[in-house]
Amino acid sequence: MKRLDLAINDMAGILDIPELTEKCNHEECISVFRSFKNYRSGELVRSNEQDRYGMGNTLYIGSLKLEVYFCIYEKDYEQYVKYDIPIEDTKIKNRFEIRLKNERAYYAVRDLLTYHDAERTAFDIINRYMRFTDKEVEKRRSEWQTNEKWAYFIGSDRGRLKLTTKPEPYTLARTLNWISRQVAPTWKVLQKIDSTNGTTYLKDILDHAKLTERHKKLIEQQTTSTEEMITETEE
Repeated sequence: MKRLDLAINDMAGILDIPELTEKCNHEECISVFRSFKNYRSGELVRSNEQDRYGMGNTLYIGSLKLEVYFCIYEKDYEQYVKYDIPIEDTKIKNRFEIRLKNERAYYAVRDLLTYHDAERTAFDIINRYMRFTDKEVEKRRSEWQTNEKWAYFIGSDRGRLKLTTKPEPYTLARTLNWISRQVAPTWKVLQKIDSTNGTTYLKDILDHAKLTERHKKLIEQQTTSTEEMITETEE
């Protein structure tokens, strides 16, 4: 799963994007993301956004280079720019988009297929990655109360959906499986080309390949006998 977008339409104007931007500026957005960026209505956005010239006030939380980030923008302004629909006549006021790639998209799809509840999946992701608060000078940031409007938007009793798992141990079986699926077909093509044309593509690749400490550890694990391992432990 290379890409998945989950969109929440705010039809009541709960999300005030300039206000949320101000909260980010005042460190009232507690998030695992380290960056945010906002653009005002009509401002040139230097990004890959297809509709970047007509998205109104827009707030990105998280880098666009990450496998998960959020985009909150004024949908009514976008409809006005694209279709000349008066802002007051637009049903959807704001849109909150969760943009996922690769592993993050995979785990979101897995949750969707498990519970068949897009609302649950979307809000559990948001609740895991960020919340807006009201600053309380006498308390630590982590203890600040959740902003009332934000709490209303999120809803009660939400879970926290983490879109990663602990990395699996680096094993020979995993390496062989990866080679079989990803490398072997291309390897076979190069082998046939070398054989037919007298080239040395494969040899050159192997000669220039550099092993990391993880690779060296795997070699050691697979080439050291049980007796040698016991002797080294005793010493």
